[in-house]
Amino acid sequence: MAEKIKMKTPLVEMDGDEMTRILWKWIKEILLEPYVDLNCEYYDLGLKHRNETNDKVTFDSAEATKKYGVAVKCATITPNAARMPEYNLKEMWKSPNGTIRAILDGTVFRTPIIVKGISPYIPTWTKPITIARHAYGDVYKNTEMRVDKDSKAELVVTDKDGNESRELIYDFSDSDGIIQGIHNKDESIAGFARACLNYGLDLKQDVWFATKDTISKKYDHRFKDIFQEIYDNEYKERYEAAGIEYFYTLIDDAVARVIRSNGGYIWACKNYDGDVMSDMISTAYGSLAMMTSVLVSPDGIYEYEAAHGTVQRHYYKYLKGEETSTNSVATIFAWSGALRKRGELDDTPNLVDFANKLEQATIQTIEDGVMTGDLYLLSSLENKKKVDSETFLKEIGKRLDILVNE
Repeated sequence: MAEKIKMKTPLVEMDGDEMTRILWKWIKEILLEPYVDLNCEYYDLGLKHRNETNDKVTFDSAEATKKYGVAVKCATITPNAARMPEYNLKEMWKSPNGTIRAILDGTVFRTPIIVKGISPYIPTWTKPITIARHAYGDVYKNTEMRVDKDSKAELVVTDKDGNESRELIYDFSDSDGIIQGIHNKDESIAGFARACLNYGLDLKQDVWFATKDTISKKYDHRFKDIFQEIYDNEYKERYEAAGIEYFYTLIDDAVARVIRSNGGYIWACKNYDGDVMSDMISTAYGSLAMMTSVLVSPDGIYEYEAAHGTVQRHYYKYLKGEETSTNSVATIFAWSGALRKRGELDDTPNLVDFANKLEQATIQTIEDGVMTGDLYLLSSLENKKKVDSETFLKEIGKRLDILVNE
């Protein structure tokens, strides 16, 4: 066997929870360590260790990502009430993804992995559509109130000198009701715009952005204006040189265009729109387990992960010694994405080549008819075989070995 590939700069490795933690270990042992001399700065983001460190490990891993520029993350548990006694938690720790996203000021890009035999529900979608979701503000940081009849609701802003500006929301003289206050920040919108436009250059793909500025003439219009201003001042010439374009359209028009399209572009969405549309896109392409996810900061820091969760149901089966057939493709692609980006930044072409071959071997395995249970139910291939979680990785390993040693 050829000498293992060396890594110049460390990759930040964030371990996770449940079945994906088991897959993580197997992926490293079967697909990575035989070929790459992994240089990783390791952080255990499993819920048990987060609890032991009062979640400090999550913050430390994000700071390490800022230092080294590239991270790969396993799926993690965001605890609910049921998890408190199960893990003997000190408190209901926040989502690690949310914490890391806030520290890196990142935008989440989700892209489906297309394989032969699993056809999108939209037949014209021959290329993947990447959803870029703004991950700050709007309804996710809102303030809500119930309002009694005969109340008056106003929007009040107090400036630094104590002067008040008021706008009537609604006079509830006729009924009880509800109100909601949402906000966003110019600097967050600008970071979102730059992350999207940078990623468009990375992928050499068009970037679409869509809101509803005809109805939301100040709030949504502010998003539209910031995107356009940054594009015109910082990106227009580079986009024209690359032969790609940025354009804005209304969200309802964007949906109609997306359905009629062939794919192959980045669709930038506000927080709520992105939340909804990423699930729609993943389902329409076939499976959330076949969806990559990368967090990109405006200043070019990358954190790769699978788009799905920790596969709790399979983990409990695994603990009982029962066979599981868990899809590890998105987690494999998190590793390949991170290794490729590390190789690109460090000018290590053999690491980039390995990452490409790892993805090729994974897709080839499925297209050869060897797949996990979820894909077996979706695939239209005639000669297909369902295998367990570990066997699937070993089958990829056989094909990867051939590709690496060609």
